[in-house]
Amino acid sequence: MNIRQVLQGKSVNALYSVTSDQSVLEALKLMAEKNIGAVMVVDEDKLTGIFSERDYARKIILQDRHSNDTPVSDVMTPNVITIGPDQQLEECMVIMSDRHIRHLPVMEADKLIGIISINDVVAAIIRDQKTRIASLESYISGSPY
Repeated sequence: MNIRQVLQGKSVNALYSVTSDQSVLEALKLMAEKNIGAVMVVDEDKLTGIFSERDYARKIILQDRHSNDTPVSDVMTPNVITIGPDQQLEECMVIMSDRHIRHLPVMEADKLIGIISINDVVAAIIRDQKTRIASLESYISGSPY
């Protein structure tokens, strides 16, 4: 299964982003409103970073900073690791595991087209396993599949 298929299987495939000069508080409000764990940081249609709950915990709370007067650029993760839509789900899992990350932006021809979270990976694997099980059950029972 490739990443494009995973994106197509998502129930919601919206991309949410902030600019690097927005406050951390604005980013957090968007994340809370959309019930997401990370937002892309996009400036002039270019992916410049990612801001996650983990960034907030480590770079705002633990450093006793204020989210309302701290720009996202100060605490975002720059140099974002990305994945392409034609790469395999297994590659995505390896990257996430090796790099200890939970969100991977999907880029195609230098354009941000989606984001894959660890939850998306798990959901895709579950869907794939259900399909395989149904096929095997049909095969065993002699029904055409």
